[in-house]
Amino acid sequence: MDEEAQFPGSEGSDAVLPAVSVRALRGPAVRRLLALRREGKLATRDVRAMAETLGVRERAVWKWVAAAEQDEAVARAPGERTRYYGRFTVTAEVRALLGLWRGNVAAVHRELTARAARGEGEPPPSIPTLHRAIRRDLTAGERAGLAGGEGEARKHDVFLARPRGWRNQVWETDHVQAPVLVDVEGTALRPWITWFVDCATNTIMGVAVTPGYPSRESVLAALRAAVLRGEPFGPQGGLPEKVRVDRGRDFLSKAVAAAFGALVVQVEDLPACGGAPTPHLPAPRTTPTNHLSDASAHAPAPGLRRLTECCTDSLKGPEAASVQVRTARFCCFSTFWRRGGLAARA
Repeated sequence: MDEEAQFPGSEGSDAVLPAVSVRALRGPAVRRLLALRREGKLATRDVRAMAETLGVRERAVWKWVAAAEQDEAVARAPGERTRYYGRFTVTAEVRALLGLWRGNVAAVHRELTARAARGEGEPPPSIPTLHRAIRRDLTAGERAGLAGGEGEARKHDVFLARPRGWRNQVWETDHVQAPVLVDVEGTALRPWITWFVDCATNTIMGVAVTPGYPSRESVLAALRAAVLRGEPFGPQGGLPEKVRVDRGRDFLSKAVAAAFGALVVQVEDLPACGGAPTPHLPAPRTTPTNHLSDASAHAPAPGLRRLTECCTDSLKGPEAASVQVRTARFCCFSTFWRRGGLAARA
């Protein structure tokens, strides 16, 4: 019987962690047990508890610790098959080919075979061996990133995480347009919501709803609703230690800054999306196409001048209804031109 035969525990159907995560814990667990043995503090109950946690037999854990004493490299991946010097491992060349062929292992194998035929390297192993080496040497995030790019790799990572604080330590505020239509004096409009959210509890502290574009008045109204706890507000409320705001003009206005200063609340102006502060704030009615239609960048494209003038029209009256359509047409045209479609037509 295999020494790693599954023991009723962590890797079963009722396991809290998936089998891959439990296997990843073997290395740190064995290194911890090895450190306890060197300090003379290792007890049988520790090994038994570790075996139950990892879902293996106690005898297997003892063998892992003994092997790690002889060679600490074994503690990196306890329980794996016996290593031998001829085993294939993923190299920098294989990584580069995986990125080039977007994670296609068969295409990588063909490329390595062709290079070996030209005398540019050793013959590659079989495709199943190459698959096993990639699964063993690369994490799921690395494999997804090589196949689909950074966006796919991020799905396997923990990011944008913040340490948990306490209630009223930090608030965040922003505007959001509700995805509903409201009858305002006979006109169907999508209202804007300004709210303050407590970062520790995700509680909406205060909110203000306006039929038109938000302004400093809506920010002050939402702040009043967030601070007061009496009827009709509350029961949440109080004064925060810090408020994070974006780079909107209404949040950075003198009236809002004076209100935060009177309440002795620290204001943290978050940087722009790129991570670096911008030298100026954009105009409130700037369209998304204004920054995309740089004449110097797109000058060789024929017919772009008329399209640019069409996309940068004022957003008043009936033109506001079709601006999204014109923006989409412009983006499609720009993408087609960048990919060499015009050159192919010529």
